[in-house]
Amino acid sequence: MSNGYEVLDLESGRIVVQVARQGLEQYVRFGETYRPELLGLPASLQEPGASFVTLTNGRRLRGCIGHTQAKDPLAEDVVRNAAAASRDLRFAPVDPNELGNIRLEVTVLSPFQQLTYDNFNDLLDKLRPGIDGVMLTHSVKRALLLPQVWHRLPDKTQFLEAIAQKAGIPSRELRTSPPTIEVHVFQAQHFAEPGYQEPGN
Repeated sequence: MSNGYEVLDLESGRIVVQVARQGLEQYVRFGETYRPELLGLPASLQEPGASFVTLTNGRRLRGCIGHTQAKDPLAEDVVRNAAAASRDLRFAPVDPNELGNIRLEVTVLSPFQQLTYDNFNDLLDKLRPGIDGVMLTHSVKRALLLPQVWHRLPDKTQFLEAIAQKAGIPSRELRTSPPTIEVHVFQAQHFAEPGYQEPGN
């Protein structure tokens, strides 16, 4: 397994959320990086893993940061992403007084696979709403949306256009033939704290 994605069971998911919370709390309250004791964690959290951590306050997004490649132990990756999400540059930093209202979700990513396609309609046909996360790359511009975002953007065209906008890629490039945009898809498991609500619900 290249990133632990397939071997995370529910108990490991519960623990990875706890690790993320500890990472968030220690960074926001004390400006320190939490260092989990790897040997005391499930094996799947000790293996290299790629993750995203999403923070919400009610239905409002408060930060989302992650990595697309598995390089470090999953537990350490989650801790770093939880801390970084509290300082997502799109939002004001999370204040310690806000922590009681913050809920988080950990998304563990599968390896990315390049999706070959002939044209825009072919790309639409190959996407699997609710299953695939999608990353678009055009020159040096890149962005992705996680699979759970399909609930807010169920239309395939809107989903792709949202990624393009996030990356700063002109939407017309999606329809260029032959294709100029590189597309990767991935799957994910996500584990959330009680009370977590997807942004926009």
